[in-house]
Amino acid sequence: MLQPIRRILAAVKDPGATVLPAVAKATQLACALGAELELFHAMDATVYVDVLGANVSCLKQLESEERSDYLQRLERIAARARLHTPVVTVAAEWDFPAYEAIVRRALESHTDLVVVECHPGRHHAQGLLRLADWELLRLCPVPVLLVKRPRPYHRPTIVAAVDPGQASGKPAALDEQILLLSALFSNALRGPLHAAHAYQPDGLAARGMIGSAITEPNAVSAQLGLESLMARVGVPLVRCHCHLLGGAPQEELEQLARRLPADIMVAGSMSRSGLRQAMIGNTAEWLLRHLSCDLLIVKPPQFANRVPLCRASARQVTVEPLG
Repeated sequence: MLQPIRRILAAVKDPGATVLPAVAKATQLACALGAELELFHAMDATVYVDVLGANVSCLKQLESEERSDYLQRLERIAARARLHTPVVTVAAEWDFPAYEAIVRRALESHTDLVVVECHPGRHHAQGLLRLADWELLRLCPVPVLLVKRPRPYHRPTIVAAVDPGQASGKPAALDEQILLLSALFSNALRGPLHAAHAYQPDGLAARGMIGSAITEPNAVSAQLGLESLMARVGVPLVRCHCHLLGGAPQEELEQLARRLPADIMVAGSMSRSGLRQAMIGNTAEWLLRHLSCDLLIVKPPQFANRVPLCRASARQVTVEPLG
């Protein structure tokens, strides 16, 4: 059973920016879902301290003043958001790294959905150098919407990427969560819903819509699995466009997203670890690098949080006097 989305956290990287796609889309979702919205900024800048004049009270005052400044900036953004959705709060905390700060805040405030702007460009060393969006995809227990397109939603096309055959080792409950959340977004934003299942074809690749003549054995099995999933979740086939994709999931899902075109793709992530993850990544990370549409990442229901709950304090660097 999918928990309703009652509280949304929008991570604001730069409160002084003139364009804030994550905030705009989080506001849309809060309005459509009747949810509360929180604007959060993680203050992870380094504080440079003069060794001759530093003392605890001065540092605390400096941190407090900086936090107050960020809260005022967030309040200005919140005032605009309240024109569309009534309950908007703000929060700013000294904490680092930013992705852990976002996870900690999401857990503290009982957030049901995190919305964050995706870093532009491709990340070619995700196993060695992690950006905030990569780490949120890997670590955040609650669903994360990674915003890649700036324009607001208008009856967006939602694609649920599922794997009823569990070829990649996903638990069945994760597919159910993906499909339920996709249906929730589709209903709230009044956009068409698609479900896509990529399978390994036997021989030549087969691609088709459910209801067309499919005789290839693996395709038949994939069709039955997808129909069974739809029935368990309670999403009628007449309400959802179902796609069978014969081939590698990453390439097939990307091509489908381009053909439709998709506005949001909903996919699961189990956050594998170790050398295999560092070298090849998983489907969700591949989609983050290659999709042009927004990506909504869902974790399994029993996903365990691995982020320390204790907040980090401001990072301080002592500046030694010259000479």
